[in-house]
Amino acid sequence: MKENSHHIDLSSLALDRSHTPAKNGGESVAYQGRKSCKTTNSLFVTDNQGIVSLMSTSQAGNHNDLYEIESLFIGLSNIMKGANVNLDGLFVNADSGFDSNKFKDACSKEGIISNIKPNGRNTQQGDLSRIGTHIFDEELYKRRYVIERTNAGRTASH
Repeated sequence: MKENSHHIDLSSLALDRSHTPAKNGGESVAYQGRKSCKTTNSLFVTDNQGIVSLMSTSQAGNHNDLYEIESLFIGLSNIMKGANVNLDGLFVNADSGFDSNKFKDACSKEGIISNIKPNGRNTQQGDLSRIGTHIFDEELYKRRYVIERTNAGRTASH
């Protein structure tokens, strides 16, 4: 990543987890009901152009978006720092599946500003401790489609 980091469009990043069918099994697979098969899943980070810049290790497919989020996010952050990417003030878009204090705190510790669509089941009203490190900007959130487009293309080709 270090030798190519100057090609990455860091105006905003998008984060998502993707479940991939694992029909022949493997180390990190488990049954995913909504896919009706065994899957594996990983966190993906794309730059503002939709280019996959980072991918976490694989987890069994029966987990939600927040499974091991802190350790996985620290691992991804360390890879970026190792490539001399300055994380301070970086914007990361994520869908409502990532609306949790654990994830917001993990972003905050790295100086990353998280732009997460609020999830009515998780959002704590009146939580002012994250002002400045967590926002929800609808216009910036629209840029998140790049990771959906990337993941759709990636899974369609497999």
